[in-house]
Amino acid sequence: MDETGAQDAAMTTDADATALLFPGQGTQRRGMGEPWRDTDAWSLVPELSEATGTDVEELLLKAGDETLRRTDLAQISVFAVSLMAYEEALRLGVAGRDAVCAGHSLGEYTALVAAGALAYRDAARLVAARGRAMRGAAAERRGGMAVLLGAEEEAVVRATETARAAGDRVWVANLNCPGQVVVSGTEAGLDHAARLVAAPGVKRIAIRVGGAFHSPLMAPAADRLERALADVEFSTVRGGVVANVDAAVHRAAADWPGLLVRQLVSPVRWEHGVRTLLGPLRRRRLVEIGPGRTLAGLARRISKDTEVVAFDAPDAARTARH
Repeated sequence: MDETGAQDAAMTTDADATALLFPGQGTQRRGMGEPWRDTDAWSLVPELSEATGTDVEELLLKAGDETLRRTDLAQISVFAVSLMAYEEALRLGVAGRDAVCAGHSLGEYTALVAAGALAYRDAARLVAARGRAMRGAAAERRGGMAVLLGAEEEAVVRATETARAAGDRVWVANLNCPGQVVVSGTEAGLDHAARLVAAPGVKRIAIRVGGAFHSPLMAPAADRLERALADVEFSTVRGGVVANVDAAVHRAAADWPGLLVRQLVSPVRWEHGVRTLLGPLRRRRLVEIGPGRTLAGLARRISKDTEVVAFDAPDAARTARH
């Protein structure tokens, strides 16, 4: 355990042993704003529309599946619902303001808002810029993603290295939980890596996304995001946020612009980040806040003994509250 982890462990009490998790792209769905329409947090919608240049109410209540698959709109919709869910979680006593946080890919922006590092308007502008940049990079550098179920992390890492040595572009994109590794790259690269890990019990499933996210093919998006980040001011993080790129807790404001740029071209080390929450940071309870229950499911596969709850609708407060 490093010095920071030791200090966190020493300070952890029953009252602050919860970590908040925020989901990323892929959790969007038609009508996802409906459960939040009658909450106080719905008042955020006009401001989010202004900050993102998008009709967020239309997106959350009426947009169809095809619209919500568009990278930039998917990210705005998930961020908006996650932010509203967080505000309601605070109001209903599901979450506290000083909790340690982590977010999966896009969810890292909501985590930074929850941790006090980013104003929500700035985060909304960054999410819109990030989505546009990723969509543009995907059009310039064609690619996709696939999950390899049942494959071991080390085997997938070796397979991507072997495929790249043969000239096929493919990289590990998400280390989600034991037996669930996502790869990202060109179609030829995805095929090559999948062949190398083929074995009984291993299954390849294509992910319906607009590009080869979390890989070097997103370099043009990283450049554009870096320019957008230059106009935003970060604050010191309350509690701490565990970053995707290194699975370490960060609190310094100066860390985050670089971490968010690296995140676009680097693997999301989600399993390792959850283990940081449960190990060095001694969190004993994980609360997923936002649409869906994907991260809650991953957390249960990472640690069967940890209390995991989801706050994905206002009426989930009773079970999500301490």
